[in-house]
Amino acid sequence: MRRRRRLVSAGLALLLGGGGALAWQEAHRQLPLHQEGVVRDVRGALVAVPVGAGAGEWLPLTGAPEDRWLEVTLLAARAAGDQAHLADGLLPPPDHPHGDMARAALRDLHTLTGPQGAAPGAVLAGASPAWRFVWPRDASFAAAALARTGHHAEALSVLLHLQELQGADGSFQARYLPDGSGEVPDGRPAQEDGPGWALWATRVLVEEWTAGPGQPDPSVLVGDLVARSAARLLHRIDPATGLPRPSPDYWERPEDELTLGVAATALMGLEAAAALERDGRVPDAAWASAGVDPGDLAPAAADLRRRVVDEFGPHYPPYAGGRPDAAVTFLLPPFLDEPVPGAEAARLRAQRAQARPAGGVAPGAGWRRDGVSWTPQTALQALAAREAGRHEEADRWLDWLDRHRTATGALPEKVLHDGSPAAVAPLAWTAALVLLTVERR
Repeated sequence: MRRRRRLVSAGLALLLGGGGALAWQEAHRQLPLHQEGVVRDVRGALVAVPVGAGAGEWLPLTGAPEDRWLEVTLLAARAAGDQAHLADGLLPPPDHPHGDMARAALRDLHTLTGPQGAAPGAVLAGASPAWRFVWPRDASFAAAALARTGHHAEALSVLLHLQELQGADGSFQARYLPDGSGEVPDGRPAQEDGPGWALWATRVLVEEWTAGPGQPDPSVLVGDLVARSAARLLHRIDPATGLPRPSPDYWERPEDELTLGVAATALMGLEAAAALERDGRVPDAAWASAGVDPGDLAPAAADLRRRVVDEFGPHYPPYAGGRPDAAVTFLLPPFLDEPVPGAEAARLRAQRAQARPAGGVAPGAGWRRDGVSWTPQTALQALAAREAGRHEEADRWLDWLDRHRTATGALPEKVLHDGSPAAVAPLAWTAALVLLTVERR
């Protein structure tokens, strides 16, 4: 995931991490909450709300005391703008049991999108220094959530930014600097789930978009993103197996075996591309420029669906023959129109193995047994349950996420064994997943 640590002792060990001292106590990992949340100062720059400061108790005043009346005025104007952004959204009413969480999630997504120093449409994964980058996966989820909440122009700007970042061969790096330069912060290898996520998010926006007079179809504006992503997925199919070649995925570690996360997102992307082509939403010139015969998309998607079932079914582990992986949710709606056979049953079976002490889940049954719940994977369970019509289950997961927000209402990346929020807050990926789930009640 964002930063991986290895358990070196079952007793007490101290490690120095990017967020401060980390301690192991028995089998439970202890790590800090980096901040209660994030706001923008009068210049539009992100400023972390310190741990211990509650909602409404802290303002990012940076100037001399005699200038602070002006800063307060400007911050009040910014707050009014944020409220207007919320009011424009398709959100549940105030008395909805998860309405406050949905509004906080939308506010945080808005704050993390295009702050000072970032390009328009650049979605930062989080507020802490090691998270202030653009992951294509997280940005795609943000675009989908913004589209579903009615913020279509903002969603389009996110996808246009991804189109600018994407390589000519359709590839995406693991993450990018937010300034729009296309530069990467480190030597991580490319993560080949990016094209699939971008295609899925584009389809969500196209389905939600209502073009006004003289407005172009968004799929025309991001036609290159669609065509290049589809070309990348087709190119990476191994003729010998009919499956994608191995690549790192959302677990963010080197891989020499094909993971379910890459196979599932390749299927998701090809099915989304085939649907966009079937509906005539992408210009012929975009397909031609990327070297894609659009007639190949539907057959390729159908063949890959069969091969995913043969290779990973019926349990859908991270590797063929392995233990359950949260990526099984990628084989279900809303990522696919039709669930892959056996994937919903596998999702439900896997929950016990992925469960962690505080009540959330880990990325997979093979993940380290450190007591930490991960909010994105827990929110994926909520979304999959909602789409399957398991509304009581979805509400239980949302209740859990709601109970483990920070003092400012932000959704953290992690929850420790004792229920304490930890690591970065807010996390854009979790905020987007909550919006996709709550909005569809």
